[in-house]
Amino acid sequence: MGSDAYPPAADPATFHKVAGYSPYAGRRYPERPLFGDQHVHTSWSGDAGMGGTTLGPEEALRFARGEEVVSTSGQPVRLSRPLDWIAVTDHSDGMGTIAMIRDGNAEMMTDPTLKRWHDLMAKGGADAQAAMLELIAAQTQKKLPQLIMDPRFAKTTWERNNDFAEKYNEPGRFTALIGYEWTSNAGGGDNLHRNVIYRDGKAKADQVLPMTTFVSENPEDLWAWMANWEKQTGGRLLAIPHNGNLSNGRMFELQTFKGGPITREWAEQRAKWEPLFEAIQYKGQSEAHPSLSPTDEFTAGYELWDRGNLTLVPKKPGMIAHEYLREALKNGLLLDQQLGANAFKYGMAAGTDTHNALVAAEEDNFYGKFASSEPSAERADENAMKFGDRVVKGWELTAAGYTAVWATENTREAIWDAMKRKETYATTGSRMWLRFFGGYDFVAADTTTRAPAIAGYRKGVPMGGDLQKAAAGKAPTFLVAAARDPYGGNLDRVQVIKGWVDKAGKTHEKIFDVAWSNPEQRKVDAQGRLTPVGSTVDVATASWTNTIGTPELIAVWKDPEFDPAARAFYYARVLEIPTPRWTAYDAAYFKVKMDPKVPTTTQERAWSSPIWYTP
Repeated sequence: MGSDAYPPAADPATFHKVAGYSPYAGRRYPERPLFGDQHVHTSWSGDAGMGGTTLGPEEALRFARGEEVVSTSGQPVRLSRPLDWIAVTDHSDGMGTIAMIRDGNAEMMTDPTLKRWHDLMAKGGADAQAAMLELIAAQTQKKLPQLIMDPRFAKTTWERNNDFAEKYNEPGRFTALIGYEWTSNAGGGDNLHRNVIYRDGKAKADQVLPMTTFVSENPEDLWAWMANWEKQTGGRLLAIPHNGNLSNGRMFELQTFKGGPITREWAEQRAKWEPLFEAIQYKGQSEAHPSLSPTDEFTAGYELWDRGNLTLVPKKPGMIAHEYLREALKNGLLLDQQLGANAFKYGMAAGTDTHNALVAAEEDNFYGKFASSEPSAERADENAMKFGDRVVKGWELTAAGYTAVWATENTREAIWDAMKRKETYATTGSRMWLRFFGGYDFVAADTTTRAPAIAGYRKGVPMGGDLQKAAAGKAPTFLVAAARDPYGGNLDRVQVIKGWVDKAGKTHEKIFDVAWSNPEQRKVDAQGRLTPVGSTVDVATASWTNTIGTPELIAVWKDPEFDPAARAFYYARVLEIPTPRWTAYDAAYFKVKMDPKVPTTTQERAWSSPIWYTP
């Protein structure tokens, strides 16, 4: 087996061989999830540096490892617990040149636009933010000053970036993945960004400079660049598309970038290079939208950014249908039925998309995503994004999120391999544990062990896997287990979300509650809805108690509506009990009153990568 397989040279049947007394001897499957952030910007990214961020890649890595740092606004900050890994993904376009502009590089100052941006950055505050938004607009409109795109500056910056990754990469304890962001805006702010993640270290990464959108904004050209990079260096790459909710219908459109028909080859290329999708980050969630999933009570009003693209160009009717992952997963089944290849066969990832180098996704430790949104009494009411009369307010920023990978060890290779095989799940910042297996032979007794993964790997496939064609009379069974974050809220429920396509080519979805807390009191009503778990949140003091919910949930669920002739996917969603949102913590700490429209509670959640069934 190659690196895309489960543990190299391992057969699932041998994951647990008892060689002696110890029941743990011979285990070769992942023992715990490794939490990290695959989407991190520092002062080396143009929009971050322009917005006033002073912390660079080194500070980002130190912070993620658990060190205390001083933020751009001068405040000491530290994570509650170190992360296991991160990928610093500064923009490839002009990486590092913004620091030269801030420092007044003599050559840069010969350009009047760069000189004006330098002066605005020096003033800070609203002036620096205005310069940042101007830079974003110039990049999307292909009007950046030529000096920013000068390749003379790129080589030194890229090699320094990789030096930092090598310095802080500590196999077995903390992994610093090498990466960058390819920032395609489709010519007008339609977010088609991808984070490119390297399996290898500096020796291979240094050989070729990252691809920029100065060369092309077409994702197909990025895939070709990745293929050439692998051929030239012998290394491995994958790409993770960003949240699709700011793409104005282009992230999952049913045509190519240039408007041509989707072919089997195109679908296979997309699936090969892009195994994961970012389900949530500071610009909201892209799992599902209430207009597409009207029976899903947990998407309505939950961290929705659905007004426009990155420059807030308003959406037109029909765009939302091609921006959210659940709809894309269903359309992927349809493409597979038509072409024999699934272009949208994505696993789950999450990131902060922080632009201040701080991967703080905890609601009670939220340090914003830009220098201007670091803790202050005013930040909830600030203009986080403003283009003309179109505004996104500061309170709309989402604290999320983290990617959990089921890797066999904390190394670049093992984490990358887990991403490639999609054995990952996305969280909103909670570090809950989530296992999800699919097969045909799981039984209730499999839920009574303290190591459900033994049955999971022996009898089925993990999240991100594919079920074999069902034997006559068989229906898929799923083993799902979740445990709360030790620092977080108890669990409310576990759901399995199913999507399928029928023979007529129509897609469907259905949500099943499969395990929940307090089952003696909470029942499913005639409409199929489970009684709400309730809430213990005291918004005034930004506090809650774990007197409702449960620390763990585990169940075996059998699809009661299985059609062996229909392509389908299944993924698990876990919800915590309500807890305070970062806006409640701000109101209590700074003694400010939030506008009634500002949400002050949240339900943290996690989404597993799907398991697919193909007849």
